[in-house]
Amino acid sequence: MRILIKGGTMVNEGTCRKADLVIENDRIKEIYDKGIDTCCANSFDVIIDAEGAYVMPGVIDSHVHFREPGLTHKADMETESRAAAYGGVTTVFDMPNTKPQTTTLAALAEKQHTASGKMHVNYAFFPGATNDNIEELRRLDVHAVPGIKLFMGSSTGNMLVDQEEALDAVFALAKEKDLPLMAHCEDTEVINANMAYYKQVTGCDDPDVRLHPLIRSEEACVKSSELGVRLAKKHGTRFHIAHVSTEKELSMLGGNVSGEATVAHLMFAAPDYDVLGARIKCNPAVKMTKDRDALRKALSLGNAKITTVSTDHAPHTIEEKQGGAAHAMSGMPMVQFSLVSMLSLVDEGVLTMEHLVDLMCHNQAVLFGVRERGFLRPGYKADIAVVRRCDAPWTLTPNRIQSKCGWSPLEGRQFNWQVCQTVVNGNVIYNDGVFDERKYGEQVDFR
Repeated sequence: MRILIKGGTMVNEGTCRKADLVIENDRIKEIYDKGIDTCCANSFDVIIDAEGAYVMPGVIDSHVHFREPGLTHKADMETESRAAAYGGVTTVFDMPNTKPQTTTLAALAEKQHTASGKMHVNYAFFPGATNDNIEELRRLDVHAVPGIKLFMGSSTGNMLVDQEEALDAVFALAKEKDLPLMAHCEDTEVINANMAYYKQVTGCDDPDVRLHPLIRSEEACVKSSELGVRLAKKHGTRFHIAHVSTEKELSMLGGNVSGEATVAHLMFAAPDYDVLGARIKCNPAVKMTKDRDALRKALSLGNAKITTVSTDHAPHTIEEKQGGAAHAMSGMPMVQFSLVSMLSLVDEGVLTMEHLVDLMCHNQAVLFGVRERGFLRPGYKADIAVVRRCDAPWTLTPNRIQSKCGWSPLEGRQFNWQVCQTVVNGNVIYNDGVFDERKYGEQVDFR
């Protein structure tokens, strides 16, 4: 199979330039800055006309919850990977808080087996740390996993690691194996005390969801992140703070400590609870406007504190999202519309196209050691997204949603960009509204 992507503006490695890109089988064969001779057109099986569009590496989303196994009433590998492909996402790293949890080599192998022939995009799975599974983690194949996931605060799945000895051992092991340690940082004691306080003062067992950022508070995030940074510096561990949600945590980033921002924390702030309620309830909480604005500022080239942007895509049924700060489940589906959301921030001047590709593609590949993906380079896997600015804005309505849960906190928003094509390993899996369900991704190799 030979594919030509012709006439587009290629966004790659800090530049935007006109170029034609040739794909042969599953890899990028050649890039022609001066364009390819039209007389050669007959030698291609597929020609994608990208005139007026941007051609970029496919998005690597290093933080998703596809809910399989055990929670497939709300999402599964097939539905959520289809949503990813619709959104220009070509690779995902799935989190370990499923049922059973991915905390053993056997559970990891079972997930990898299930994904083969079911995931429409490329995939890898984070193994999760617990208080007592250090010997399992010691046997990990570092070429098959992006890193180790650590919950330094209770969240969905109850995988809290809170024993000092266990935490120390996990940080030491991650350093020994040279694996990034991605951590959910919230202090459980602070959260529990805040919840008890607001239940008492409101006289309600399920306080209003608008209190969620005060319950899962700035203090809870900062205290836990500070502990993680201390341990990372002690051991020299590559420490990646997941879903940074506060301005104060940004000052901790640098050196061997990196930070992830999620699309939700960049798009929403506390006033949005008034309209969206529990639909934007997630852990850590969407916080104050000043925090959102600080996170946006930290995306800029002049103040590059944030290393990666992902989604923490975490679907629940709409019934599970009913209630307040205590009862509504935390998490929201975001993977299908992450790229167009970030492109809207490009329109607002929050970041450039080139830096968007750094945050969602290049930096993801470098941080986690992804082999031969995340860049548009000859010899690399042909994982590509083609995006175009629309002549007129479109509105997100439920009929566009591919995730099994069937809703999005972004419903009703207007977007000026659309994903036109998504190419996964040289296969055009999504093409202007047409999805090729016969095509599947493959397991990612690392380092």
